[in-house]
Amino acid sequence: MRAYEVSTDVQATPEAVWDVLTDGEAYPTWDSGIEAVEGTIGRGQRIKVRSAVNPGRAFPVTVTTFDRPHAMTWTGGLPLGLFKGVRRFTLSPSGNVTRFVMREEFSGPLLPLIWRNMPDLQPAFDTFASGLKARCEARTSW
Repeated sequence: MRAYEVSTDVQATPEAVWDVLTDGEAYPTWDSGIEAVEGTIGRGQRIKVRSAVNPGRAFPVTVTTFDRPHAMTWTGGLPLGLFKGVRRFTLSPSGNVTRFVMREEFSGPLLPLIWRNMPDLQPAFDTFASGLKARCEARTSW
């Protein structure tokens, strides 16, 4: 298994962060790494994410966990579990902030081959977290 992770403290309630996190249409306005999110982010929904890391390619994922305003999981990959990506978003109140954590774990028999050709996603994760933080803090406060 391989993974990327990012976390940040956001000066906003978990509900306010959740509202930004689940508004896929607005992602390109606050995350320069996302070109588009197609579909509605909700339990059991299939969405497509278009990323600047791989322009022109859509990554289809299914929202497999949707526990407002605490946790959400997006799952995607190849058939038969040959390659799988599971991205978890968690929101935890901590004093006057919400702790945001995003972690994506990759697995499957084709992981060694695919991992060699994957770009480093850490900068995209960092951009996502800083964009989410800025968007939430500009919109609301405790």
